[in-house]
Amino acid sequence: MRLSAIGVGAWQFGSRSWGYGEGYADGEAGRIVGRALDLGINLLDTAEIYGLGRSERIVGRAIAGRRHEVFVATKVLPVLPVAPMVERRGRASRARLGIDVIDLYQIHQPNPGVPISMQMDGMRRLVTARIVEHVGVSNFSLARWQAAEAAYGGPVLSNQVRFSLVDRRPHADLVPWAAAHDRLVIAYSPLGQGLLSGRYDADHAPTDGVRSTNPHFLPENLARAQPLIASLRSIAAGHDATPAQVALAWVIRRPNVVAIPGASSVAQLEHNAAAADLELSDEEDRELTSVAEGYHPVEGLAALPRMLRRRLPF
Repeated sequence: MRLSAIGVGAWQFGSRSWGYGEGYADGEAGRIVGRALDLGINLLDTAEIYGLGRSERIVGRAIAGRRHEVFVATKVLPVLPVAPMVERRGRASRARLGIDVIDLYQIHQPNPGVPISMQMDGMRRLVTARIVEHVGVSNFSLARWQAAEAAYGGPVLSNQVRFSLVDRRPHADLVPWAAAHDRLVIAYSPLGQGLLSGRYDADHAPTDGVRSTNPHFLPENLARAQPLIASLRSIAAGHDATPAQVALAWVIRRPNVVAIPGASSVAQLEHNAAAADLELSDEEDRELTSVAEGYHPVEGLAALPRMLRRRLPF
C-alpha cells in the first residue's frame, strides 16, 4: 500500500462553517478532487459528520470512474459506538461514498463511556464483511491507540491527529511509535488552519467561519507567532516556495507521517501538492523546530475570556 505524502482533507466539503458558499460544495470541491488525482494524490479523508454526510457524497461523486486511483478514508462519530451502531454507520458511509469497500475507517474521537472493545468489535465486523479494509483511530493518545489495537487483535493502521509546527505534541510519542511499528500518523490541520500560511497578523485576523473560534487567531497569539512566520518566509524565499509549503514540508519530513490539508480552490490544492517535492535541509528543519518551540499561545481556559470578547457584540 502506497499513500501520497500530501492528501486532501474534505472537512470543508459541504460544510457551512467554513463560509465557502454553495458554489464551492457544488463545483470547486469536485474539481479539487479531480485535480488531486491528476497530480498523483491518492489519499482523500472525510467523515460522516462533515456536512452531516454531504462531504462523503461529494467525495463519492468526485471519484466516480476513478475509484482505483483513490485511498478513501472516512470516520465514524463515536456517539453510542457499540458494535451494531458502528457496523450500521460504516455501511451508511459506504453507501454515501458509493464504493464497495472503505479503505480506512476511523473512530473520530475517543469515547471513554463505551469500552474500546465494543467499538473495535464493530470495526472487526465491518472488516469481516468486507465493508472496510483497514481500521484507524483519530485524536487518540498513544495509550488509547495501543489499547484499541489490543482490543482489535490486529493492526490499527493509523491515528489522525492535529499536527503542525504550532501543535507538535504528536512528535513526542505518536510519531516515534508509528515509525517503530509500521503505523501511520495522519496530520490534520497541518497549517494550523491557515496560521502558518503567513496571511494573518494581529491587525488582520479572520473573523468568520471555523477560524473565529480558534484561539491561535487571537491578536496576541498572532503577534506571538510572528517569529515563526518570519522563519517560514525566510526559508520559503530560499526555495522559491511559500510559507505554507515549507510548513507542510516540515510535517511530512517526519517518518510515517502524511498530511491532509484542506483546500479552498484548485490553485491552493496545487500549491499544497507541490510541498511534497520541497526538500528541507537538516539545518532548516532544526531552525523551524527551534523557533516553533518558542511559540507559546494563550489557550485553554486562559483564552476563553478573550474568545468571548472577540465574539460577543458588546
